[in-house]
Amino acid sequence: MADFAAARLNMVESQVRPADVTDVRLHDAMRVLPRESFLPSSKAYLAYADIEAEYAPGRSLLKPRDIAKMLQAVRPMPGERALAIAAPYAAAVLERLGLAVTRLEEGDLSQLPVGEFDVIVCEGAVGRAPSSWSAALAVRGRLGVVERDGPVGKACIYLRAEDGVGRREAFDATPPIMAGFATEQGFAFE
Repeated sequence: MADFAAARLNMVESQVRPADVTDVRLHDAMRVLPRESFLPSSKAYLAYADIEAEYAPGRSLLKPRDIAKMLQAVRPMPGERALAIAAPYAAAVLERLGLAVTRLEEGDLSQLPVGEFDVIVCEGAVGRAPSSWSAALAVRGRLGVVERDGPVGKACIYLRAEDGVGRREAFDATPPIMAGFATEQGFAFE
């Protein structure tokens, strides 16, 4: 029988904290949430490894380090409205932090529920975040997603201001690109 409680503590101490994740609320949430419950039982042993663990065909949880860094970068606050796109573990962490979370796992992930969100996160990589995602941000809303067009992706944080949406790259990450979200490769004359 695996000692998942010890593995959770080890994950926070060896993967999350050394990655400059200083938000103790995230440490506390990640120490108690059973990450293995978000994976099929045959893959539960992968829950605390430093890998992207596949929980459904074509869908993976971000590495513990990466989801912790992304969540810290979007600065979730209790009472905010969050949308978790293909992000079951991130949704649970956000709920533990006191956010009201809407989950989007099925169907066309570029078609979002009606409403505005303070925080939007996605655990799968995309070539480029669909404009519908940043359009669903409330003013001062933050979107965290890995954009990947090659071997290494960048975790990007989008921020909606009164006058538009800004984007910054936060850190490197390499999760698989979700089906239907690869960058279209084309040819252009220069």
